[in-house]
Amino acid sequence: MSFLQETPDSITLYSERRRMTPGDGASVAFENGKFEVSAGSVPLCFLRVRWQHELPAGTRFCGDAWERTYGDGEWRGFEPSRMMPWYFFAQLPDSTVAACGIKVRPGCFAAWTADPDGITLWCDLRSGGRGVLLNGRTLAVAEVASELYSGISAYAATRKFCAQLCPDPIFPAAPVYGSNNWYYAYGNITEASVLEDCRYLAELTAGLENRPFMVMDDGWQKLRLKDHNNFGPWDCGNVNFPDMPHLAEKMKAYGVRPGIWYRPLFLNDPSLKRECFLRDMPYTLDPSHPEVLEIVTKDVTRLREWGFELIKHDFTTYDVAGRYAFDMHPWPCENGWTFYDQTRTTAEILTDLFRTIRKAAGPVLIMGCNTIGHLAAGLQELSRTGDDTSGRHWDRTRKMGVNTVAFRGAQHRTFFEMDADCVGISGEIPWKWNQQWAELVAESGSSLFLSPKPGVLNAEENNELKRLLAIASKGKINAEPLDWQENTCPELWRINGKERRFDWFEADGGEPDFLW
Repeated sequence: MSFLQETPDSITLYSERRRMTPGDGASVAFENGKFEVSAGSVPLCFLRVRWQHELPAGTRFCGDAWERTYGDGEWRGFEPSRMMPWYFFAQLPDSTVAACGIKVRPGCFAAWTADPDGITLWCDLRSGGRGVLLNGRTLAVAEVASELYSGISAYAATRKFCAQLCPDPIFPAAPVYGSNNWYYAYGNITEASVLEDCRYLAELTAGLENRPFMVMDDGWQKLRLKDHNNFGPWDCGNVNFPDMPHLAEKMKAYGVRPGIWYRPLFLNDPSLKRECFLRDMPYTLDPSHPEVLEIVTKDVTRLREWGFELIKHDFTTYDVAGRYAFDMHPWPCENGWTFYDQTRTTAEILTDLFRTIRKAAGPVLIMGCNTIGHLAAGLQELSRTGDDTSGRHWDRTRKMGVNTVAFRGAQHRTFFEMDADCVGISGEIPWKWNQQWAELVAESGSSLFLSPKPGVLNAEENNELKRLLAIASKGKINAEPLDWQENTCPELWRINGKERRFDWFEADGGEPDFLW
């Protein structure tokens, strides 16, 4: 049952710093939930759509995030200025759940606000931080969807609605799980250490038909500087990685599938024209420029041809917007700048980037990290849905990891396969905490990636990892948060039909990551 009435009560279009009126050279069309905007040379910035709809006292709301979550997923009461990106859920006092959102890969950045008298959809049409110049074309802004659910849990409602928002997801042929070396090595890696990681992972997964991935993270590329350690070019490894295709073959020989990390839009290449770079950023590529997309195509093709079977690409949102989601208030991009191509919106440009990566990858799996999930859904098989966990500080893993499993679980196997980030096993976090975190990820059905330093765990602990990896290899969704509407770090979960209370909190209150 639809929640919003078919026709909005008001539609308002904005140019730079002013509300537009009929005759300003732009128009808005709305039919069957789809918004389109046409314009000539006038720069378009925002679209506001309003539905008058009385919401009762006691209604609570949960929204999505611009890119990853940062331990900040939560249910709240009325907060009329709260921007809820992409979609939101409202639990009414009678336990009915209302859902409003836009379908994936829109032509804009979209967010919702809600107050006791109604619901507003805000659409950012800009190209960077300036108005988009459509120059006579029609922009497909967004397709709105809304539903009303009763008789099911709020969590079940979120999953049903996200499936409706993404009619064409792509998933791996088998559940993805395995290891990633970042959260114990933090870039201090060599070919020898990667192969030892492969040996250890093969030992932990012996006998499992669905073979794991060993993802080699940052640290393999040739250019690593003190302040910027994840530059391209991405055409060869550094002195510790002399032969990348041969390395991929060696990884496969252990019975694991090789994966690799890279940063598409961060490149040190003085030969490129200045117009290929964004703003005053000397290394950040402008994905609206055709030559940049050619570079991305060549890089992804090369990684595929080397023999890697999963490509984890990172920093695309940060590199374009210049900030992370916790600083995006209210919009991802600050005012005052634009892309090389100002005739397309930021959303269109980023979607084209993700489409370019997808095409170049061919059969290789794509994991987006720091991507705009609502734009990349249907163009990547996996997505890092929360900020970095830690191999050093339990408080950070608890904050970022548990929250994203609960509040982004709706997107798992509806948009893509969810990666809530790694279990960092470096010897610095007590096993008690890492065991529970690994158990939750495995039972959630999302991608379990360990980051285990060889030799840290004893035989009993290794056997527990073997058990959890076997569960992860099957990818069954067995977990549902039960207290997530009252707790941003849910303790009470339904696991395999039974209530399970996790113990996330240290007796002394722990040491929050702001101490470090």
